[in-house]
Amino acid sequence: MRLFFGPQGWPLAMALVLGVVVSQKLPTRDEGLFQMQIRDKTLFHDSSVIPDGAEISGYLFRDTPKSRYYFVVEEDNTPLSVTVTPCDAPLEWTLTLQELPEEASGDGSGEPEPLEQQKQQQVTVDEGTELFSYKGNDVESYVAASSPSGLYQLELLSTEKDSNFKVYATTTPESDQPYPELPYDPRVDVTSLGRTTVTLAWKPTPTGILMGQPVQYCVVINKEHNFKSLCAAEAKISVDDVFMAAPKPGRDFSPFDFAHFGFVPSDNDFNKGRGPTSNKISRSFAVKPKASDIQKLCIGNKNIFTVSDLKPDTQHYFDVFAVNTATNTSTAYVGTFARTKEEARQKTLELKDGKVSDVFIKRKGSKFMRFAPVSSHQRVTLFVHACLDSVQVQVRRDGKLLLSQNVEGVRQFLLRGKPKAKYLIRMRGSRKGASTLKVLATTKPSNKQPFPSLPEDTRIKAFDKLRTCSSATVAWLGTQDRNKYCVYKKEVAENYGEEQRRREQNQCAGPETRRKSEKVLCKYFHSPNLQKAVTTETITGLEPGKTYLLDVYVVGHSGHSVKYQSKLVKTRKYC
Repeated sequence: MRLFFGPQGWPLAMALVLGVVVSQKLPTRDEGLFQMQIRDKTLFHDSSVIPDGAEISGYLFRDTPKSRYYFVVEEDNTPLSVTVTPCDAPLEWTLTLQELPEEASGDGSGEPEPLEQQKQQQVTVDEGTELFSYKGNDVESYVAASSPSGLYQLELLSTEKDSNFKVYATTTPESDQPYPELPYDPRVDVTSLGRTTVTLAWKPTPTGILMGQPVQYCVVINKEHNFKSLCAAEAKISVDDVFMAAPKPGRDFSPFDFAHFGFVPSDNDFNKGRGPTSNKISRSFAVKPKASDIQKLCIGNKNIFTVSDLKPDTQHYFDVFAVNTATNTSTAYVGTFARTKEEARQKTLELKDGKVSDVFIKRKGSKFMRFAPVSSHQRVTLFVHACLDSVQVQVRRDGKLLLSQNVEGVRQFLLRGKPKAKYLIRMRGSRKGASTLKVLATTKPSNKQPFPSLPEDTRIKAFDKLRTCSSATVAWLGTQDRNKYCVYKKEVAENYGEEQRRREQNQCAGPETRRKSEKVLCKYFHSPNLQKAVTTETITGLEPGKTYLLDVYVVGHSGHSVKYQSKLVKTRKYC
């Protein structure tokens, strides 16, 4: 059997169709020619004839006269199936049947019928029997196991917006099976849920397993709603790629056409010398959905899939479509939705007045601390000792940001107090690696700082000319405060590198972590003149040709220490 479709402006096409149908026996389909025709897009782009069993695409302008498609069923008791797929807007569509005249004038001689008789036939055609009507955005079908011969007319109308659609019709629905079949349970299930991941599972389509047809699954993720067809999702993904029929000869492009193809017209281009912009033109410049708001992922024939890189604590909608890769037709599973889990809430560390707290922060992580003085206070002194890499420090008092700075080494901050004020301190770690901190907050004024004062330069200088087979001379800077300095040495392998030294460069690890055999000496040192605050020390008892790691610790009044940057030295092998 053959189906014939015709767009709006049907009387001329119908005259041709009716003339053929009533005057002679229609030939059977040439399958080879049929396959060649449906592959040739130029034959069916806005064409009046579509072969039986081929899905067509069309475009509707909002509130325009109904688009009509026609087809002829030659014999009675013919199976019939018509499926309409709305893509990005609800459609109104109606299927009607008109009986064909039994005989035609001219007895098939090819002689033209009188004009009055043609008009009479056209009136008869318009008066048809309504078989089926539907309004909505579901994929809906009209299926009849036995249909009478006659002319079938499909009318479509879009009342909400310009929209595209798909139509499939066949007189052999049992053998065609154009759309992948759904399993007995067509739901998509969420089997695992995380902060940024969702694992989906669904039962495979029998079309791929039992019938051996090439089927793959496509997953669509978005934050708005579930989709009832794959073309609806694709229309949302890329407005520019929506099918649009070519304009008829002699018809000028309108501003809408250019906007539809991705060109954004300016007011000067289209409104120059014209009247006010019509409603149709103004509504065509809708905001295109962001590409990041909707994703389409085709995953082959597996029926378990984990969606990653989702936003935490956000509701997402998931749809699965079975796609016949040979015909590009698809069927939608029953979609689902799920809200990803919240980000793990940070535990807030309570700081006690005047007590040092040890804090560990993961790479690129954050830690929150809360300081709530029990008594009235005029100021808060905050000490931060970044033991490894630098950290970012933010302090808020009752929600108001007081400071935001990067900290290396030891830093002291003076914050203006407020009665019953509460302080929230956030420490953000480095991108290089984990961070270790010592933090102290106090409202008590004190002349003696819990942490020792440090010079701006905490390097240790080694004098190459003073190096011998058994000794090395080093120097370091001090401050105006009288502090205690302790020197330690450790023999290391010759291939000891900068990366190993960096891992051991924890300024918060004090002399108590070192072996007694590694201790060289401890001494007090300071200078009122910072330009002269330099001290030297010669380390003896070393072995020839060996490599040593030298460390200097400065110890504060309360026992907290800070380590200078370690120094590698190598004694001379021959003296």
